[in-house]
Amino acid sequence: MTKINLIEKIEGEAKLHLKFKDDIIDEAFIEFFNSRGIENILLNKFALDALVVTPRVCGICNQAHLLASVSAIEDCYDKLVVPQNAKIIKELVLNFELIQNHFKWFYLVILPLFGRKEFILKATAPSTKINSATAILAGQYPHNSFAIPGGITNEILPLELIKVKTILNEVINFFQKEVVKNDINKFLECNSLEEFLKNSGDLVDLVKFMIKNSLANIGKSYDRFIVFGGNSFFNSGKSKATIVTKNLNLKYLKEYEVKNTLSKSITYKNEFYEVGPLSRAMLNKSNLIKELHRRYKDSSLVRIVARVCEIPKLLLHSLKLIEKINFNEPFYIKPKDILKISGEGIGIVEAARGSLIHKIKLNNGIIKDYQIITPTQWNLGNGIDEKKGVAQKAIIGLDSSNLAEIVFKSFDVCSVCTTH
Repeated sequence: MTKINLIEKIEGEAKLHLKFKDDIIDEAFIEFFNSRGIENILLNKFALDALVVTPRVCGICNQAHLLASVSAIEDCYDKLVVPQNAKIIKELVLNFELIQNHFKWFYLVILPLFGRKEFILKATAPSTKINSATAILAGQYPHNSFAIPGGITNEILPLELIKVKTILNEVINFFQKEVVKNDINKFLECNSLEEFLKNSGDLVDLVKFMIKNSLANIGKSYDRFIVFGGNSFFNSGKSKATIVTKNLNLKYLKEYEVKNTLSKSITYKNEFYEVGPLSRAMLNKSNLIKELHRRYKDSSLVRIVARVCEIPKLLLHSLKLIEKINFNEPFYIKPKDILKISGEGIGIVEAARGSLIHKIKLNNGIIKDYQIITPTQWNLGNGIDEKKGVAQKAIIGLDSSNLAEIVFKSFDVCSVCTTH
């Protein structure tokens, strides 16, 4: 029996083709079928046009695309100085995008899969607040152009940072009150499943439900993780079984065209890896996630907890970053005229769903090639030859399309990013 599900309530649309044998999913194929050709649109355009075009790849991850694009252009320069203040503001804005994205995914996508549709509106309060913090630092939300080669377009004032800190504390209060019903620092001290389950709140209640209903082990894949976009908080590297490798080389990335879908698949050293919050938690050696992983490996439950638990860590880290702003230092240092720049550059950031890579080739400031590798290509790309993709492997062996959808969405699907 073959069943085709049109997957909605994701960014864009996708079809999940499932083939059952003896009531068990024997084959899975993920079809992405819409494309806007962003990479082709940029050919022969002025380099800085990319800063306007690439954020339109996705309405959810527009900051990640902007920052990856800026970084790729900056990488084309032989010598370019970016002020520390600008680096901090860029990282803060990216943190805020991850936070609001995690809240929306949890309340709008995940909880309704388990019958908790009444919680949908809860996503509004924290995401709206954190987006207002983005608007303060970046000038507007969404689709701002605050980041440019050499820094950012505006100088941040002390009063603005006070407002941002107030907003962050309000979002922290929401997390404490609704998500875990505990002090944020005490919650982050949880090192075991038993300690975690002593809490309550929306996340903990979901985990209890999944364990009680034998859903804790669904969604396991290759148990391989990779993070390319290291920064002041995230560690880059790859984790395979218990072996962690810090140094990654982009020359080992390989993209594949796959028939019957507009999404390319991607491997590192000819192997499929998962990207995203679970990968980041594994590389950052989060005690709670390591403990959950020891019990349940790379299951959907661990994937969900890792993503939601990234929220409080990013909130607290953002408060620390704000304190590092030095108002006696610049936010922008004008670089050499871009029309005099020829070369190749790579920009990498950690988007909500995982590592986002932009690659550019310039000839006197004109784009001659532009390539984007998105997180969904890693997680939701189809297999090559006999090797299954990450999500494919996680779905095969399940006994219903409903479970397949839970596993599918635990990776968080972005069709528009993937088919750009």
